Amino acid sequence: TTAASEESWTLTVATSAGEAEMLATLERLIDERKADGFILPRTGTHDARMRLLRSLNVPFVLYGRVADPEGCAWYDILGEEAMREAVLRLVSHGHRRIGFINGGMEYNFSGLREEGFRQGMADAGLDLQADLMLSGAMTREAGSALTRRLLSHDAPPTAIVFAVDAAALGAYEAAEALGLEIGADVSIISYDGIPEGAWVRPPLTTFSVDSRVAGKRLAELLIRRIRGEAPEDLRETATASLQVGGSDGPPAATSETIVLRVNAARAGTVT
Repeated sequence: TTAASEESWTLTVATSAGEAEMLATLERLIDERKADGFILPRTGTHDARMRLLRSLNVPFVLYGRVADPEGCAWYDILGEEAMREAVLRLVSHGHRRIGFINGGMEYNFSGLREEGFRQGMADAGLDLQADLMLSGAMTREAGSALTRRLLSHDAPPTAIVFAVDAAALGAYEAAEALGLEIGADVSIISYDGIPEGAWVRPPLTTFSVDSRVAGKRLAELLIRRIRGEAPEDLRETATASLQVGGSDGPPAATSETIVLRVNAARAGTVT
């Protein structure tokens, strides 16, 4: 809002319960001439909001990228580079069997972050294990369920990279239920830098995004777009910053040890 205010512009925030409602909201704001342009966060791979605004020739800036970049301006964080760095950090600790829990594949960032994970594994000379790569976790509950699935594998990973912090927080609950300790038996690194990550024990190691800087740049880019600059000249990316917690470190357990502890925890629950 500061960047907009400095230029004597007003920023209005609109939310919706789903895609259809959001598209209707955009159309209403355009018809009523209540907005000169739009910032679109959390872009879909094939974003219906983007397609609508592009077809109407209405200025917009994406907070993210899309599969079809024609006519699009954006500001985005290189989440794929963070995923690559996360893998290499875990490898430097001594991990060799590393899992990946991605977000929803309808979002463009998920494809990019998977590419980054794959690149990190390739750079480290490690083989990808398709059965250790899961997707669809955007919440704590989904993250917990998929973590349980990975750690119940016949040869579980000793470390997991998460595409979003919300899902990573669910790993703590899953690990505890299976008799494992995050940061010792299982290392995790995530992405977003949400405040809740500092409250868990041990604190979450994550790649943090400066939302204040992102908001300022998005507003500045949108104003320039409204004033007529070409969208192709308004494309910026930045990098996330590693925020070290206590959730990653050298492996204190092997894959085989994790299997034994998980089985023991389950037996204890049954008895």
